[in-house]
Amino acid sequence: MHEIICPKCNTAFTIDEAGYADILKQVHDSEFEKQLHDRLEMAEKEKNNAVALATNAASLEMQKATAAKDAEIQDLKAKLEANKLEQQLAINNAVNAVEKDRDELKGKIELVELEKQLSEKSLTENYEIQLRARDDMIDRLKDLKVRLSTKMVGETLEQHCETEFNRFRATAFPRAYFEKDNDARSGSKGDYIFRDSDEAGTEIVSIMFEMKNESDSTATKKKNEDFLKELDKDRTEKECEYAVLVSLLEADSELYNTGIVDMSHRYPKMYVIRPQFFLPIITLLRNAALKSLEYKAELTLVKAQNIDITSFENDLETFKTAFGKNYDLASRRFQTAIDEIDKSIDHLQKTKEALLGADRNLRLANDKAQDVTIKKLTRNNPTMADKFKELKMQLPTETE
Repeated sequence: MHEIICPKCNTAFTIDEAGYADILKQVHDSEFEKQLHDRLEMAEKEKNNAVALATNAASLEMQKATAAKDAEIQDLKAKLEANKLEQQLAINNAVNAVEKDRDELKGKIELVELEKQLSEKSLTENYEIQLRARDDMIDRLKDLKVRLSTKMVGETLEQHCETEFNRFRATAFPRAYFEKDNDARSGSKGDYIFRDSDEAGTEIVSIMFEMKNESDSTATKKKNEDFLKELDKDRTEKECEYAVLVSLLEADSELYNTGIVDMSHRYPKMYVIRPQFFLPIITLLRNAALKSLEYKAELTLVKAQNIDITSFENDLETFKTAFGKNYDLASRRFQTAIDEIDKSIDHLQKTKEALLGADRNLRLANDKAQDVTIKKLTRNNPTMADKFKELKMQLPTETE
């Protein structure tokens, strides 16, 4: 039997083995279940805690990874923004450069266009001025042709040219001569002679001018070529370099209306012009002559140098010729002297050899003379021996 005390009422009671075993089993099962339940709860709590810790750790790692990724993303975003900024700056700079070039090009185009417009305007104005001047001159000439006779038209043309020249004489031709040709000794004369000189008085250029015109009422129409031969003759007789026909003849001729016409194929240094080219041709011929004058001065200097060189060469040739003659003469005389010296040397050599031969003979004779004694001379001559003995005895001694 077993006694069991109730834990609630503290009442003791007894139970048999079977009941006790059953109660014990119940208690054991209940305790086991309780322990199991407690352990399960604890395991669940530990699991939950572990899950919570793992979750927290994972969350923390996730946060760290997220933070790192966010930082990397922010860094990439910053770099991207920097690249975008650099690209935008480069684009802006390129755009600014292009716009600047465009503006400059546009400005240049506008400037060129403005210059073109100004040039066109200037050309148009000049052309209009020239047209007006030409029209005015044509009107004046037509008016002159209507109002004046043939002679008066020619005289008025001369007056026109003289007036035009005098307008510019002081500034353009201060040392020039431009007067009517009044010398008719040869039977003819031109209208005007132009001569210009430099400061030294050297003539630069000279031009014989002839002015020709006719009115509409003239029955016989003259041509410019009708006056060229006489003009060339006047140029030659008055010693002028050029000849110029200032003409209003053949008014409808395209050849003479286009400008200065060179007639050198017919007569040397001859030109036909309209009145508006009167001053230009003087200027052209004068400028060409000035240039020619420089060439002439250089040519004169070269010629002078050539003359000096020729004179020097001539003097050198004269000297060489005279020297050659003198050398030839001296050489012949020198050779003669050499020949004479050679002859003298040969003669002296012979004389030397003769003298040497005589010297040898004299030496032999001297040797023989030295070898001769009184004893030898008197050896076979007793008489001479006695004579020498007596002479010796008669001679005073050295002590005396």
